[in-house]
Amino acid sequence: MHARLHLYLDLIRWNRPAGWLLLLWPTLSALWTAADGFPGWHLLAVFVPGTVLMRSAGCCVNDIADRDFDRHVARTAERPVTRGALPVHEALMVGTVLALAAFALVLTTNAPTVALSVVALAITLAYPYAKRFVSMPQTVLGVAFSFGIPMAFAAVQGGNEMSLEALRAALPWPAWPLLGANLFWVLAYDTEYAMVDRDDDLKIGMKTSAITLGHFDVAGVMTFYALYLTAWALVGRALGLGGWFLAGIGAAALQALWHFTLIRTRTREGCFKAFRLNHWLGFAVFAGTALDLAAR
Repeated sequence: MHARLHLYLDLIRWNRPAGWLLLLWPTLSALWTAADGFPGWHLLAVFVPGTVLMRSAGCCVNDIADRDFDRHVARTAERPVTRGALPVHEALMVGTVLALAAFALVLTTNAPTVALSVVALAITLAYPYAKRFVSMPQTVLGVAFSFGIPMAFAAVQGGNEMSLEALRAALPWPAWPLLGANLFWVLAYDTEYAMVDRDDDLKIGMKTSAITLGHFDVAGVMTFYALYLTAWALVGRALGLGGWFLAGIGAAALQALWHFTLIRTRTREGCFKAFRLNHWLGFAVFAGTALDLAAR
């Protein structure tokens, strides 16, 4: 039983929290922004464990879909499903249980948030297969990883009516530019991640942003960072956020510049380190947002 539990924890990357932190910080930033401050313990109890659960379910789906590719990639060859230690049906069962647990949490919110969660699940399921057909599948991942933002706005500002009009009312204008801005952050850090596996991905015919960008990969990453931080800063300023918020944006920008020093030589170690530490960049934006709203 202990050995099985260890396989399940390995399947959901339990020892690598960077993955769910990358989803959590923009979601919390959106919660604080939508609520104009602390959103309340109930929504935190929904979105924090819900983010962990859905990221874990996504890992299950990804490993099932990519099992025949992952055995040819050095970094992923020892994943439980890939090496045959965990059967596909069992990994699917784990992913289903995790997704249902996350959905149970969403059911305690409101109708617009529940509707958006179904869309988020569909995009999550589509992402692993996008790598077969889309030259920059990270854009699909970016939408999936950013969908906590409109869900956060809907949870704070939505009512219990289920209709298109109610959904529109639950999603004020900042939700969409923040989602778009966050998509560029996902493009930045997941391109760094793809740079780690580029040689292996080229051999097996996998499509990634690192391959598509080619020699412009580093320039692309830095452009994505700039677009993300600029767009987030503009929305924040339009909402009246001030000094603390801008300090958070500045701290995130300094981290992005540091990441340039890590990835400019395109070593596996440097690119993976930049990806692994990227959640601190998102934390800086969240901390600036939360502090600014608390200081009002």
